[in-house]
Amino acid sequence: MTMQSQVISSRGQGPVRWRLPRPALLTLITAHIAISVGLLGDSAGFLAVAVRRAVSDDPAFRQAARDLLAMFALYFGIPLSLLALLTGIALALSTKWGLFRYPWVVTKLALIVSVIVVGATLIRPVIQPGSEPNDGALVVGGAWDVLALLAATTLTVVKPWRRRTGTRS
Repeated sequence: MTMQSQVISSRGQGPVRWRLPRPALLTLITAHIAISVGLLGDSAGFLAVAVRRAVSDDPAFRQAARDLLAMFALYFGIPLSLLALLTGIALALSTKWGLFRYPWVVTKLALIVSVIVVGATLIRPVIQPGSEPNDGALVVGGAWDVLALLAATTLTVVKPWRRRTGTRS
């Protein structure tokens, strides 16, 4: 038995989307949530270690914290950020929400892209051997990632700026 996707038009109008079989859609939703929660946890842990490193005068601790931050960024932050982006796009294209139909979906897309950009600019030095990362940049980058991911989570739950087709009950 093979699972097939159908290309359908949403309510007979608007953009074409991929309709996944229910088990595949539920798997995609579960993966997106698990990946996103993991990324938020990684970002919170990164921020906590970055703050502790920034206030420490102990060179041995600062080096150990740098190594830990590099692990958070390289082994968790980068793959989870990219997977959150890809699963989010896949969900948008396979559900009624679409990728650009609702402002809250576009905002979530912009937030995850901003997390990736912050990682590539402010946080990247921590994973480059021989470089000494700027503590302030690490703290600011970690704080931004946590706030952006919390905002994306809130948008997922609240779904503001919905299209209104009638009265709400």
